[in-house]
Amino acid sequence: MKAILPFVVLGAILLAGCREQEVVARPGPQDLTRDVSGFFCGMIVADHPGPKAQLHRKSNGEILWFPSVRDAIAFTLMPGEARDVAVIYVNDMTGYADWQSPPPNWVAIDSAHFVIGSDMTSGMGIGEAVPFGTLAAAQSFVTAHGGQIVDYKDIPDDYVFDLGPSDGGAS
Repeated sequence: MKAILPFVVLGAILLAGCREQEVVARPGPQDLTRDVSGFFCGMIVADHPGPKAQLHRKSNGEILWFPSVRDAIAFTLMPGEARDVAVIYVNDMTGYADWQSPPPNWVAIDSAHFVIGSDMTSGMGIGEAVPFGTLAAAQSFVTAHGGQIVDYKDIPDDYVFDLGPSDGGAS
Protein backbone atom coordinates (compact mmCIF):
# COMPACT_ATOMS: atom_id res chain seq x y z
CA MET A 1 0.00 0.00 0.00
CA LYS A 2 2.83 2.39 0.86
CA ALA A 3 4.33 1.74 -2.58
CA ILE A 4 1.15 2.98 -4.30
CA LEU A 5 0.83 6.21 -2.28
CA PRO A 6 3.58 8.16 -4.14
CA PHE A 7 1.89 7.34 -7.47
CA VAL A 8 -1.50 8.50 -6.19
CA VAL A 9 0.02 11.79 -4.98
CA LEU A 10 1.88 12.26 -8.29
CA GLY A 11 -1.32 11.57 -10.24
CA ALA A 12 -3.25 14.13 -8.19
CA ILE A 13 -0.56 16.75 -8.81
CA LEU A 14 -0.55 16.07 -12.55
CA LEU A 15 -4.34 16.29 -12.74
CA ALA A 16 -4.35 19.58 -10.83
CA GLY A 17 -1.78 20.96 -13.26
CA CYS A 18 -3.91 19.94 -16.24
CA ARG A 19 -6.92 21.77 -14.88
CA GLU A 20 -5.00 25.05 -14.71
CA GLN A 21 -4.19 24.77 -18.41
CA GLU A 22 -7.76 24.23 -19.58
CA VAL A 23 -8.69 26.76 -22.22
CA VAL A 24 -12.31 27.77 -22.45
CA ALA A 25 -13.43 28.36 -26.02
CA ARG A 26 -14.80 31.81 -26.79
CA PRO A 27 -18.46 31.88 -27.74
CA GLY A 28 -19.00 32.91 -31.34
CA PRO A 29 -20.63 36.16 -32.45
CA GLN A 30 -24.41 36.25 -32.80
CA ASP A 31 -26.44 37.82 -35.60
CA LEU A 32 -27.93 41.23 -34.91
CA THR A 33 -31.72 41.13 -35.16
CA ARG A 34 -34.41 43.79 -34.80
CA ASP A 35 -35.46 42.46 -31.40
CA VAL A 36 -32.10 43.32 -29.79
CA SER A 37 -32.02 46.41 -27.58
CA GLY A 38 -29.05 48.36 -26.29
CA PHE A 39 -27.84 47.65 -22.76
CA PHE A 40 -27.63 51.29 -21.66
CA CYS A 41 -30.34 52.94 -23.77
CA GLY A 42 -32.93 50.18 -24.28
CA MET A 43 -33.40 51.27 -27.91
CA ILE A 44 -33.33 48.96 -30.94
CA VAL A 45 -29.63 48.49 -31.74
CA ALA A 46 -30.21 47.93 -35.48
CA ASP A 47 -31.79 51.39 -35.80
CA HIS A 48 -28.50 53.14 -35.00
CA PRO A 49 -25.90 53.94 -37.67
CA GLY A 50 -22.28 52.88 -37.43
CA PRO A 51 -20.56 49.87 -35.87
CA LYS A 52 -22.16 47.92 -33.04
CA ALA A 53 -20.82 45.68 -30.29
CA GLN A 54 -21.91 42.51 -28.52
CA LEU A 55 -20.44 41.54 -25.18
CA HIS A 56 -20.65 37.95 -23.98
CA ARG A 57 -20.59 37.54 -20.20
CA LYS A 58 -18.34 34.87 -18.77
CA SER A 59 -20.51 34.07 -15.75
CA ASN A 60 -23.81 33.24 -17.42
CA GLY A 61 -23.36 33.49 -21.21
CA GLU A 62 -25.67 36.51 -21.39
CA ILE A 63 -25.10 38.76 -24.42
CA LEU A 64 -25.21 42.51 -23.91
CA TRP A 65 -25.70 44.60 -27.06
CA PHE A 66 -24.47 48.14 -27.64
CA PRO A 67 -25.49 50.52 -30.46
CA SER A 68 -21.92 51.83 -30.54
CA VAL A 69 -18.50 50.33 -29.94
CA ARG A 70 -17.73 53.21 -27.63
CA ASP A 71 -20.59 52.20 -25.31
CA ALA A 72 -19.21 48.66 -25.03
CA ILE A 73 -15.76 49.99 -24.17
CA ALA A 74 -17.30 52.29 -21.55
CA PHE A 75 -19.07 49.28 -20.03
CA THR A 76 -15.74 47.46 -19.60
CA LEU A 77 -14.32 50.46 -17.74
CA MET A 78 -17.07 50.32 -15.11
CA PRO A 79 -15.88 48.88 -11.77
CA GLY A 80 -16.01 45.09 -11.76
CA GLU A 81 -17.49 44.64 -15.22
CA ALA A 82 -14.30 43.76 -17.12
CA ARG A 83 -13.86 40.62 -15.02
CA ASP A 84 -17.10 39.13 -16.34
CA VAL A 85 -16.34 39.48 -20.06
CA ALA A 86 -15.74 36.32 -22.10
CA VAL A 87 -15.39 38.20 -25.40
CA ILE A 88 -16.56 41.36 -27.13
CA TYR A 89 -17.29 41.35 -30.85
CA VAL A 90 -17.48 44.52 -32.93
CA ASN A 91 -18.57 45.09 -36.52
CA ASP A 92 -15.62 44.79 -38.88
CA MET A 93 -16.14 47.91 -40.96
CA THR A 94 -13.75 46.71 -43.67
CA GLY A 95 -15.34 47.50 -47.02
CA TYR A 96 -18.43 49.14 -45.51
CA ALA A 97 -20.61 50.79 -48.12
CA ASP A 98 -23.25 52.35 -45.91
CA TRP A 99 -22.61 53.85 -42.46
CA GLN A 100 -26.30 53.35 -41.68
CA SER A 101 -26.06 49.58 -42.11
CA PRO A 102 -22.66 48.17 -41.12
CA PRO A 103 -21.60 44.83 -42.56
CA PRO A 104 -22.67 41.77 -40.55
CA ASN A 105 -19.04 40.73 -40.12
CA TRP A 106 -17.79 40.50 -36.54
CA VAL A 107 -14.25 40.61 -35.17
CA ALA A 108 -13.08 40.13 -31.58
CA ILE A 109 -12.35 43.53 -30.06
CA ASP A 110 -8.80 42.55 -29.13
CA SER A 111 -8.03 41.66 -32.77
CA ALA A 112 -9.41 44.84 -34.34
CA HIS A 113 -7.65 48.03 -35.39
CA PHE A 114 -9.58 51.13 -34.31
CA VAL A 115 -9.79 54.59 -35.81
CA ILE A 116 -10.55 57.27 -33.25
CA GLY A 117 -11.02 60.98 -33.85
CA SER A 118 -12.47 60.61 -37.37
CA ASP A 119 -15.30 62.69 -38.81
CA MET A 120 -17.78 59.81 -38.38
CA THR A 121 -20.08 59.68 -35.38
CA SER A 122 -21.82 56.89 -33.51
CA GLY A 123 -25.54 56.31 -33.50
CA MET A 124 -25.74 58.60 -30.48
CA GLY A 125 -24.05 61.46 -32.37
CA ILE A 126 -20.65 61.35 -30.67
CA GLY A 127 -17.24 60.29 -31.95
CA GLU A 128 -16.89 56.56 -32.54
CA ALA A 129 -14.06 54.06 -32.18
CA VAL A 130 -14.40 52.54 -35.67
CA PRO A 131 -13.18 48.90 -35.82
CA PHE A 132 -11.49 47.19 -38.75
CA GLY A 133 -10.29 43.63 -39.18
CA THR A 134 -7.23 44.72 -41.15
CA LEU A 135 -4.71 47.51 -40.74
CA ALA A 136 -4.98 48.34 -44.46
CA ALA A 137 -8.74 48.96 -44.13
CA ALA A 138 -8.17 51.20 -41.11
CA GLN A 139 -5.51 53.17 -43.02
CA SER A 140 -7.86 53.62 -45.97
CA PHE A 141 -10.58 54.90 -43.61
CA VAL A 142 -8.15 57.41 -42.04
CA THR A 143 -7.29 58.72 -45.52
CA ALA A 144 -10.98 59.35 -46.21
CA HIS A 145 -12.21 60.43 -42.76
CA GLY A 146 -9.21 61.45 -40.66
CA GLY A 147 -8.38 60.18 -37.21
CA GLN A 148 -5.69 57.92 -35.84
CA ILE A 149 -5.29 54.15 -35.64
CA VAL A 150 -4.97 52.51 -32.23
CA ASP A 151 -5.36 49.05 -30.73
CA TYR A 152 -8.20 48.35 -28.30
CA LYS A 153 -5.96 48.56 -25.24
CA ASP A 154 -4.68 51.96 -26.41
CA ILE A 155 -8.06 53.71 -26.73
CA PRO A 156 -7.80 56.47 -24.11
CA ASP A 157 -10.39 56.54 -21.33
CA ASP A 158 -10.89 60.27 -21.92
CA TYR A 159 -11.84 59.52 -25.55
CA VAL A 160 -14.42 56.98 -24.41
CA PHE A 161 -16.00 59.31 -21.85
CA ASP A 162 -15.79 62.60 -23.80
CA LEU A 163 -19.41 63.37 -24.54
CA GLY A 164 -18.79 66.76 -26.16
CA PRO A 165 -19.72 67.58 -29.75
CA SER A 166 -17.64 65.97 -32.47
CA ASP A 167 -15.89 67.74 -35.34
CA GLY A 168 -18.12 66.20 -37.97
CA GLY A 169 -21.13 64.13 -38.65
CA ALA A 170 -22.05 60.79 -40.05
CA SER A 171 -22.34 60.73 -43.78
